[in-house]
Amino acid sequence: MIIWDKGRQWSRELGALGAGLLLFLSFPKFGFGIVSWFALVLQLRAIEGVGVRKAFWLGFLTGMIAHLGILYWIAYVVVKYGNLSLIVGIFALTLLASYLSLYTALFAASVSYAQSMKISTLFTVPIVWTSLEYIKTYALTGFPWALLGYSQYKWPVFLQIADITGVYGVSFVIALVNAFLYEFVFQRQRRVLKLAFILSILALVIAYGLWRLQDTDRKLAAAPAIEVGIVQGNVDQSVKWNPAYQDATMATYLALTREVLKNGLDLVVWPETATPFFYQDPSPYQAAMVEMVGQHKVWFLFGSPSYKRDKENQVTIFNSVYLINPQGVVQGRYDKVHLVPYGEYVPLRRFFPFINKLVHGIGDFGTGPGYIPLEMDTHKMGVLICYEAIFPEAACTYARAGSNLLVNVTNDAWFGRTSAPYQHLSMAVLRAVENKIYLVRAANTGISAFVDPVGRITGETGLFMPATLYSQVKLYRGNTFYSRYGDVFSLSCLVCVFIGLLITTRRRKVYDRRMAGFD
Repeated sequence: MIIWDKGRQWSRELGALGAGLLLFLSFPKFGFGIVSWFALVLQLRAIEGVGVRKAFWLGFLTGMIAHLGILYWIAYVVVKYGNLSLIVGIFALTLLASYLSLYTALFAASVSYAQSMKISTLFTVPIVWTSLEYIKTYALTGFPWALLGYSQYKWPVFLQIADITGVYGVSFVIALVNAFLYEFVFQRQRRVLKLAFILSILALVIAYGLWRLQDTDRKLAAAPAIEVGIVQGNVDQSVKWNPAYQDATMATYLALTREVLKNGLDLVVWPETATPFFYQDPSPYQAAMVEMVGQHKVWFLFGSPSYKRDKENQVTIFNSVYLINPQGVVQGRYDKVHLVPYGEYVPLRRFFPFINKLVHGIGDFGTGPGYIPLEMDTHKMGVLICYEAIFPEAACTYARAGSNLLVNVTNDAWFGRTSAPYQHLSMAVLRAVENKIYLVRAANTGISAFVDPVGRITGETGLFMPATLYSQVKLYRGNTFYSRYGDVFSLSCLVCVFIGLLITTRRRKVYDRRMAGFD
């Protein structure tokens, strides 16, 4: 095949591009999780025997193809809701894809360097890949979208190690299998030993997954339960904040809620910013919501913007979630902590004053005081607003604080019918698995869902339709290793990278001195 012919000028580039395509096809809605298990093989073959600079370029090519495919919806959001030109939308997409491609470029360069130092690919690939995913989660406010482990969200048996390692451990195993396939196919040394090793690792992962599924189900059977209803209003983003549509929006939500309440619920959940007004201000809409709660004696969680005035009468807007008790009294409020860059605030505004937000709103949103659970009787729930569901640390913080229910409220109307709603859901699934806590997801236009503590999606809605969903939810917290200790695994991988870099740098210097003396 042309991609393996080292005599052809573009053979390696074609291999890198093919790897990018396979990475793209590892994620929903166009891809399948099984592809991720061999998606990196072409890239590893492409960088074989090349220098670090060439490997960096090839890794960048892989990343660009992958991220342009995975994140194409960025251009859609910028053009449709940012009211900007298609050229600007493509530029924004390309800029983000270029940044994220630096990670795949660093991965390829690191593996190439390690190969030149005679370090096994089986060792280098999973450790470097996992370390870079961890860095991507926190660097520049973080954007851990579509990490490799998320591709397995439909396969609970492979996800269970996440309650020890986080999603990064799932990525580690996938990267390890990719490294094995590369060595098994293209290198002939110790094939039987390597096969025995990889089969042992997979056997351990599957065995742990099966045991965790069974053990968690047994514990869930004895856990207290509540009946939860989700209301998906399907309000078009273009009219969501238009005052002329407030009556219609509230009529839709109230009618759907009264319908789902016929099932004898304990808790009703509305999506992010479901109310097109400030709930904290008295209004007929607020009165109607309080009356409905009092009539049905139900707990009520919903998204609403809020504000606070300081002593100088300056107003700060928050993206908030309210919890109302069965008496209609506000039991608690959570203000979003991790805001969306260029969506809810503008980073480095003073350096780039020409950049405006891509969504409607007045000024930057304020940041909440922290991931503080809301209390419902003797139970605690952790709220993740939209984007916060892609950050493992947020859900972990809630678990450490004693939460036994996670609620993800979001408004994915921005994404249209692109891949983004499916990708967003796939990441939320891992928050349930990592902490062994039920997750309730309410989305304005979908996908709303119930996810049990082992990652099974027990119910979900379609996209862009008014809908309700209800289910029994167990109030359970697994008190997992990951909940207690966080990113010990991924930090260990990062430490291994630094130690390896120090050792190989020293070895390189010793080798260079010897060669200089020989000359």
